[in-house]
Amino acid sequence: MQHVAVVWQLYLLTHSAMSLGLLGLFRAIPILVFSLGGGVVADAFNRRKLMLFSQSAMALSSVGLALATLTGHVSVGVIYGAAFVSGTAAAFDSPARQALIQSLVPREHLANALSIYATMWQVARVAGPAVGGLLIGWTGVLPIYVLDAGSFLAVIAALVMMRNPPPSRGMSAVNVRALGEGISFLRGNPLIWTTMLLDFMGTFFGSSTLLMPIFADQILHVGPHGLGMLYSAEPVGAGIAGLFLASRGAPRNRIPAIVGSVMAYGGAIVVFGFSTWFPLSLLAMAGAGAADTVSMVLRQTLRQSATPDALQGRMTSVNLLFVIGGPQLGEVEAGFVARFLGAPFASWSGGIACIVAAGILGLYLRKRGLWQTQAVTNASEIRT
Repeated sequence: MQHVAVVWQLYLLTHSAMSLGLLGLFRAIPILVFSLGGGVVADAFNRRKLMLFSQSAMALSSVGLALATLTGHVSVGVIYGAAFVSGTAAAFDSPARQALIQSLVPREHLANALSIYATMWQVARVAGPAVGGLLIGWTGVLPIYVLDAGSFLAVIAALVMMRNPPPSRGMSAVNVRALGEGISFLRGNPLIWTTMLLDFMGTFFGSSTLLMPIFADQILHVGPHGLGMLYSAEPVGAGIAGLFLASRGAPRNRIPAIVGSVMAYGGAIVVFGFSTWFPLSLLAMAGAGAADTVSMVLRQTLRQSATPDALQGRMTSVNLLFVIGGPQLGEVEAGFVARFLGAPFASWSGGIACIVAAGILGLYLRKRGLWQTQAVTNASEIRT
């Protein structure tokens, strides 16, 4: 809900594709700067307590947006500042949150747990934009910021109530050597870093979600209510795909499925870029969400199964550079391309580039003899 409110409010203030793209830059900068350090911290300290601090910082970001909107002092700078604070908190929150999974879920159930985890997240992404779009058209963005700030109380309560929490301290120190250990492990596992790069290239070229207000207003002519539906379509497809993976299980040959799903994601973005018919645009975004979820679940299962618990935070932080840095920087790229060549061109050309990048990396994996790599249960199985 907050995401829809922020991009719509920024669009009303600027009516600029470039300004929407720059929002991704202010989210990406702190992630690129702090995420590696956030992974080291997640491996050195109590991950649950670290999340308590990061979630509180995110809540304060929404409180700031609510106060600025209420007092009439909201501006482009305020929105960018709130995005920077949230991005900084995410740089520490995501490594801690992902690393907790290994402590809470038996390894043999990890793939199903991640599928359910992804599905629940996508369900929230369905309800949030849809309700957010309705609220924007009815009452404006202020109630959304208030609700978002309050929602973090539920997250904090869940962390406090967590049963059988992990040990109070990790296994790493906070220093450069600890960071080097994570990078060394990654360099010795080409399958992990290649799939991370595959995700980065796909989301960098295929990400244009911050341009949604332009599509809703100028191309599809559906307003804020339609904007909420566009943002909801992708997680609807993602939720369906997540439930399918949780019930049927992941394919054993992961690499062809990952490469194929990234190429399917790019194809869906191409369709969305060319579409001027609202139902087809919704269907394309649903397809993009389904393909992205298949790729995400398979990559996370591979990475977490092959990474020792002591390195989970650092591997998650590196992955965060690709998973979040890719789409955020991609939105900056899409904003600049849309500024000069239009939003539809920025979307469909990015989708084509996504397909090409996935094909090239797929050929590289085949050449390295990693194409038929099956499910793994420990790190030694995919080390060179």
